[in-house]
Amino acid sequence: MVLQAWPAAASAQPCVPDASTGCVVGTIKTADGQPAAGVALSVDGAGGASAATTGDDGTWAVPVTVAGEYTVTIDPATLPEGEQLRDPTATSRTVKVLLNSQSRVLFALGAPTTGTPTEQPEPGATSAPPADKPGSDASSGAGGISGKRVAQQLANGLVFGLLLALASVGLSLIYGTTGLSSFAHGEQVTLGAILAYFFVQVVGMDLWLAAVLATLLGAASGWLQDAGIWRPLRRRRVGLTQQMIVTIGLSMVLQYLFQFLLGGGRLRIDTSNPKPVSLGPVTLTVQSLLSAGIAAVVLAGAAAFLLYTRTGRATRAVSDNPALAAASGIGVERVIRIVWTGAAGLAALGGVLVGLYFQSTAWNMGGTVLLLMFAAVTLGGLGTAWGALAGSLVIGVVAEMSSLVIPSDMKYAGALLILILVLLVRPQGILGRRDRIG
Repeated sequence: MVLQAWPAAASAQPCVPDASTGCVVGTIKTADGQPAAGVALSVDGAGGASAATTGDDGTWAVPVTVAGEYTVTIDPATLPEGEQLRDPTATSRTVKVLLNSQSRVLFALGAPTTGTPTEQPEPGATSAPPADKPGSDASSGAGGISGKRVAQQLANGLVFGLLLALASVGLSLIYGTTGLSSFAHGEQVTLGAILAYFFVQVVGMDLWLAAVLATLLGAASGWLQDAGIWRPLRRRRVGLTQQMIVTIGLSMVLQYLFQFLLGGGRLRIDTSNPKPVSLGPVTLTVQSLLSAGIAAVVLAGAAAFLLYTRTGRATRAVSDNPALAAASGIGVERVIRIVWTGAAGLAALGGVLVGLYFQSTAWNMGGTVLLLMFAAVTLGGLGTAWGALAGSLVIGVVAEMSSLVIPSDMKYAGALLILILVLLVRPQGILGRRDRIG
């Protein structure tokens, strides 16, 4: 069996994974970060052999119809003039490909290095991991610390911090108004991403409309949760510890429900190859820039709501002192219901944007970022929306910048270490007040 060969073009022929097709894809850039066009590659594996050539944007893609291991070989003779492989001996890479998934293979160009292994693709990866986003140093094989790499990681950290803040602000408001730490909040993030995937890939909706519907349905789920679970528990005067245990159980139920319905593989909301955009020394994808812009606008809207609307002022009053707010004529239960609804909507939107940013989503995506959300809320100051925003930005930047000196798999551990160090110096968090402690 011989697979289809893809010719060079302005943009590589796109490959859309589905139930019967898997995709082997990649992007090749020159040492200075420019697309490398006309590079020939061959793909050989369980489904047969194929050839591919990078387009003008440096991308290439090959569809396969049989799952298994495939070896991708690059032809160094077709590299642009003056370019060479960073590791001249690594002309082949082997990757495991699954159907309805995408596996990315990287070849780094630049001056040859010794003793520094080039990045290998993650076996069985269904999409590019975070470090493989266009503009990250994994895509160019950069090693060591340079000004360009620092700028790139800082930009990645700010984008990730903004997306993390969408979910963290809601989590902080829930704690501020009810005193409850919701361990099921991560599943609201997953719900938003899954709904967007369903609307785009199953129903065939436009991505923008799917994102709006996913956010609205996520907000509706928050309203239903408070009406069906949390308000009855509050009326029965169930303690916060017992309520927190309920959130843990709810989180487990939702996680395994998502896994049962969607399987354990990764899913892509948008299957098109992301387009890189260069901003000076920084390269980001169009999706990343749009996601960061949307997050910034929504967070600004949430800030305006809290500062300048009657309901927002009531929310802050309930967060500061629920008993005094009730004595002043504020409907505490109504405010809490609004907070649950808004927090779930923000988390769902965050899930959609995070799914686009990482180019994949999965049944346990919310669980993987839940610890970072709690870290951001605690670092910024429990119960304060501004603290959650500040904490999220710090966590995002530290997580990405730490990969300059430690393996990328440990970057979240570096962020949590910063959390511990800050709390040792300032237990109430960055913007928290001392009277909240103890």
